[in-house]
Amino acid sequence: MRTQTHFLLRLYTDEAALLGDQSVVHLLMDRARQAGLLGATVHRAQSGFGHGAHLHRGGLVDRNSPIIVEIVDVEPKVRDFWDDIADLHGIGLATLEKVEVLRGAREQE
Repeated sequence: MRTQTHFLLRLYTDEAALLGDQSVVHLLMDRARQAGLLGATVHRAQSGFGHGAHLHRGGLVDRNSPIIVEIVDVEPKVRDFWDDIADLHGIGLATLEKVEVLRGAREQE
């Protein structure tokens, strides 16, 4: 089986994060698609906190769930994407790790 090494960029934000009147999550997804990245997925979490220890949780009244955006592609494309978005407000923790893609859209073409 042929595999390729890719990188996973994981971005932490929350539902309430906005840049102007646009959701940070939607902006990240739009930019990832425009950059032609292999894939991106948004996960909504039940609760979480970051360096400030402020607890984010989704509920009926307070809809500010933590959001994780995962983006996968080869290292140069992921690093270029990060360089383009690194200064955006509303992104908290960002992590990068090496992953092995077992099956992906480019491998099937």
